[in-house]
Amino acid sequence: MKLPFLQRFFNSRASPTNDFFSGFLYACGMSGSGKAVNERTAMQTTAVNACVRILSETIASLPLHTYNYTDTGKEKAYKHPLYYLLHDAPNPEMTSFVFRETLMSHLLLWGNAYTYIVRDGRGNVIELWPLLPDRMRVGRLGNSGEIYYCYQTSSGELNLRADEVMHIPALGYDGLIGYSPISMAKEAIGLSLSTEEFGAKFFANGANPGGVLEHPGVVKDPARVRDSWNAVYQGSNNAHKVAVLEEGMSYKPIGIPPDAAQFLETRKFQIAEICRMFRVPAHMVGDLERSTFSNIENQSLEFVIYTIRPWLIRLEQAMAKSLLLPNEKGIYFPKFAVEGLLRGDFKTRMEGYAVARQNGWMSVNNIRELEDMNLIPAEEGGDDMHVNGNFAKLSQAGLWTQKYDGTKGGTSNV
Repeated sequence: MKLPFLQRFFNSRASPTNDFFSGFLYACGMSGSGKAVNERTAMQTTAVNACVRILSETIASLPLHTYNYTDTGKEKAYKHPLYYLLHDAPNPEMTSFVFRETLMSHLLLWGNAYTYIVRDGRGNVIELWPLLPDRMRVGRLGNSGEIYYCYQTSSGELNLRADEVMHIPALGYDGLIGYSPISMAKEAIGLSLSTEEFGAKFFANGANPGGVLEHPGVVKDPARVRDSWNAVYQGSNNAHKVAVLEEGMSYKPIGIPPDAAQFLETRKFQIAEICRMFRVPAHMVGDLERSTFSNIENQSLEFVIYTIRPWLIRLEQAMAKSLLLPNEKGIYFPKFAVEGLLRGDFKTRMEGYAVARQNGWMSVNNIRELEDMNLIPAEEGGDDMHVNGNFAKLSQAGLWTQKYDGTKGGTSNV
């Protein structure tokens, strides 16, 4: 016989299992370093904070457009209701940047991002509101197996249907619920928190190792002697003060210096560990020890391809799945513009544009649009495509052609 309270521990692997209690047991347990690591305490680590901010702010700053397919490709669907919501403001209180930044921070910390969808009578989305992941519980209805969402509010639980929530899961066990990256790497984060605490306490003790006070005789009240010593010489404000010892007392340090304990090396390694977890190049969080001018550009390119791009696809597909009406899918789609992240320096861009222009696969307006410049009217040739006239088909190479000879009034072989 299973008690209702314990029933959650016997859910099948294919069912969503995240709820308040299981999340507390999994994420809020003590790490091996003795530090409690959860999504909020992890942000006190500078490396975690920097990685979350870099990924969230980068994705939030990218242009997000809603397109519709055309016979010649695609075009921006300015009149679609989703265009303004995703590009400018998803609700009356938030900008698109803040909204996407919030969703990304939830994904990076909790492994899940939830958004409440407000629709009008025709089913069109009119507002989007982010929901806190640690207040959400996901389950299945016993009869139909349909997924439902239960959100904990200040006034009680709010049950939501699947079509009322846009759920974006990160990597997970079953494809339905993402697991928290912070929980999976809590040992590395816990060690980083411990080293920071050690450094803070080291300087709180005056940046001097611990030691013993030796007295040639018998000390009647050793606690009083220790407290009086700490009151005068403990703390970074009391560092480098001259100690005065009486009655033949002597001080002998017994602590291990931080360099001997490889304190700084440990802190550097933990930065690399956390960057590895988020797949962020170390130079982007301020660690330039192994970075050079020659490899930073390649690392930045890899950051876009292998780190940013998977997150963008995850977001785009979730938005298309949850926000578009059934008759709109396959016609409209949201898409991030990453061209700005892949742009080189001015000289490199101009050389690339020149090649594209001369080979006929970019017009003047295509180039000006990428450079955020006003377009040239089509009647003035802004949309015209040109190609170098010296090119010829390979099958025609070496053939004799007839060319009009204006000086002789006839033709000649060229």
